[in-house]
Amino acid sequence: MAEPTPRRNQPRLRPAPLLFEPAEAATDPEHFFDLESVEDPRELLARATELTQAFRAAADRAMEFQAVAAAQLADPRRFDRLTPGDIAERAEWTEDYAKKMVEFGRDLMRGADTEGRPSVDPI
Repeated sequence: MAEPTPRRNQPRLRPAPLLFEPAEAATDPEHFFDLESVEDPRELLARATELTQAFRAAADRAMEFQAVAAAQLADPRRFDRLTPGDIAERAEWTEDYAKKMVEFGRDLMRGADTEGRPSVDPI
């Protein structure tokens, strides 16, 4: 299981940067962020661990953006608001999960407003 995303009282860790690979490297199924060329197992473990943490952090952050977007789309003040069912269909979620994501997004937006961090711009 992925570790929980740091929340309000915990600083965000900066994982290793994810760099885009050149197109020709991406077409080689054996090529993955140049890990196949690392021969020292200690170095390989360290770099693979950095990548794992970076991917987890990126996935957690992307999920937070999904939640904020879902909350914004469900905002009753919007004339074009979507129902949880509509959001679920667009995101390929269940309706129950969409409801949870809407609430999570609302919590994230409230937290950003009350903690001195900039709030998420709805547009």
